[in-house]
Amino acid sequence: MPGLGSVRALAFDVFGTVVDWRSGVARDAAAILGARGLDLDWGAFADRWRALYQPSLERVRSGERPWTRLDDLHRESLLQVLEEFGARSLSEAEIEDLNRAWHRLDPWPDAVEGLGRLKRRYVIATLSNGNVSLLVDMAKRAGLPWDAVLGAEVARAYKPLPESYLTTARLLDCRPEECLMVAAHHHDLVAARSCGFRTAYVHRPREFGPAQKDDLPAEHGHDLVVADFLELADALGA
Repeated sequence: MPGLGSVRALAFDVFGTVVDWRSGVARDAAAILGARGLDLDWGAFADRWRALYQPSLERVRSGERPWTRLDDLHRESLLQVLEEFGARSLSEAEIEDLNRAWHRLDPWPDAVEGLGRLKRRYVIATLSNGNVSLLVDMAKRAGLPWDAVLGAEVARAYKPLPESYLTTARLLDCRPEECLMVAAHHHDLVAARSCGFRTAYVHRPREFGPAQKDDLPAEHGHDLVVADFLELADALGA
């Protein structure tokens, strides 16, 4: 691909880009809370939990609180969401089980095949805000063939702080321009590009459900804009 010949490693956002977080969280909430007799809008439950994600990360990024792994931030947010939805009587074991829904997310249909093709030609690694144990559990369950599990916990910096991107490149022994950041979120790609990464936008039109609205990819100047990982592999000759 013209202009991308120096790329040696692909760094992937995970939530929403590789896996379908909304359906997985809604599914597990329905199973665990439904067993308690609750009948909620499970998509709305997942959306509300996810809506607390960036605010909780920002308190760490800003220095308001010390480094805290995502599993623990998710649990704090979950307790708030359970209170808001009137689910107040869960046991500690049930809360822990529901919090681990993020470890059990399903990949998008193209993800495993596409990653397998890309792995044959490139180093493929996570560059996620997820903690390492979460990402490893997810990969084992879903068959995600990562060469390395990197990102925020390893760098002690949540995206979009530059340290998260630059540490990933350094640990892969790559210059930033030798790394292609792959994500379904423009803000992630813009931050990676500001660190010298090349960027590939993958369109995930149902990440946030059927009412999702998207930015226009052309407005952000990404190196590649693709529909899925199979098209990405085609574009990169993998």
